Amino acid sequence: MEDETGIVDVLAAAVRRARKELGLSQEDLAFEAGLDRTYVSQVERGTRNCTIIVLARLAKALKTTPDRLLVLPNKPRF
Repeated sequence: MEDETGIVDVLAAAVRRARKELGLSQEDLAFEAGLDRTYVSQVERGTRNCTIIVLARLAKALKTTPDRLLVLPNKPRF
């Protein structure tokens, strides 16, 4: 199934940006979130549609909240 909403790409970009801002490698992020590095890579490339549980684990490892990973930067939030 294709992502018609674009949310997977939004998440991919947000995870990559947040990881780099913290100076973490994909391996570091994977370790902190209890995931495999290849899983993190797939999320960042937008080829993995992660569950809400994984979203929460990524957000915690990135020291943010799940909702912040689902919003484009500089876009108004509702």
